[in-house]
Amino acid sequence: MKAVKRWSVGNLTDMASLPGARYRAPPGRRRVWIIMVLSLISMFFIVAYMYPHHSKRACNYMISSRGCKALADWLPPSLREYSDDEIAARVVITEILSSPPVIRKNSKIAFMFLTPGTLPFERLWDRFFQGHEGKFSVYIHASKERPVHYSSYFVNREIRSDEVVWGRISMVDAERRLLANALRDPSNQQFVLLSDSCIPLRSFEYMYNYLMYSNVSYVDCFDDPGQHGSGRHMNHMLPEIPKKYFRKGAQILTPKLLHAVVHHEATMADSLYYSKFRDYCGPGIENNKNCIADEHYLPTFFHMLDPTGISNWTVTQVDWSERKWHPKTYMPEDITHELLTNLTSADTVVHVTSVGMGEEIWMPCIWNGIKRPCYLFGRKFHPDTLDKLLDLFSNYTRSVTWNL
Repeated sequence: MKAVKRWSVGNLTDMASLPGARYRAPPGRRRVWIIMVLSLISMFFIVAYMYPHHSKRACNYMISSRGCKALADWLPPSLREYSDDEIAARVVITEILSSPPVIRKNSKIAFMFLTPGTLPFERLWDRFFQGHEGKFSVYIHASKERPVHYSSYFVNREIRSDEVVWGRISMVDAERRLLANALRDPSNQQFVLLSDSCIPLRSFEYMYNYLMYSNVSYVDCFDDPGQHGSGRHMNHMLPEIPKKYFRKGAQILTPKLLHAVVHHEATMADSLYYSKFRDYCGPGIENNKNCIADEHYLPTFFHMLDPTGISNWTVTQVDWSERKWHPKTYMPEDITHELLTNLTSADTVVHVTSVGMGEEIWMPCIWNGIKRPCYLFGRKFHPDTLDKLLDLFSNYTRSVTWNL
């Protein structure tokens, strides 16, 4: 470290190297100038505090928009006011969430499949849906090729699709596209997002009652303080998304109608929060933090805007015990009645963080104040497990009946 030279009156050698004497204003004039500068600075901070957060034009009068935003970032949270975009987004969300839910006889559950092409478990889903016509609707986002269908429930149910890249915001875009199509049917009251590797773990009746009469949306959400959790937060996300609100969760979600509308309308209307993840959350962004958009966007979004309205766990079982980038894939040799019984009877969920060797957070699955089994669906089953699942389907889905 370079030494810091301190000046002293007695150091004539150093004093000789100083520039010549400058003109000094009289003491009275200096005091006037000091007072004027301090007054201008005070006025700047007062105006910047009162106006820039409400109007970009006011900000431009005072300083550039970048400078104005920097000032807003500098203010402590208790003093920083919401921007116009934040206020507009929260007004929309508040209005939507204040609407009471309505369950009718014709209320349906929208099953939204996110798949590259043909669904390998379509025959299993066909058996699951049989006899329950009028209580569900199907939507398919096929990102690579047009699916070949086995079941009439899936024929002509494809929506306009686009390329999906793992870890990128395109995954969230596909989810939004599915929601937009499902919201066109006013009978859809619940929305289940599923991948091509997902299977049903319960009977249709059990699943329908579990979701339709629940008082929360099933959105996986937890605080991971490690490098693959809040360590992926970018300073560019401030001030709208503080690091303390940054959350993680599985991209498989099951929102109620109100949250589905909030997700769709809020992101489509102003893209305030969405744009932060679009621009600053992706593999390799900012020192290779490997922010995965579909793992963080919706958990953070709902945690910030309606934390008591979500379950913080998902009804789709997935096994992260291998501590890899992707969850465990169930192979044919894994499929037994014992495994499926264990999956359907689990009433506690575990979140694996990126702290240390993978610290675990355990929490009970609470349904309307009652501890109940967690899972209605399972994820990451290999296509070769289909035949075994078809053989066992009737037994493992009827092992538990529904009681309100």
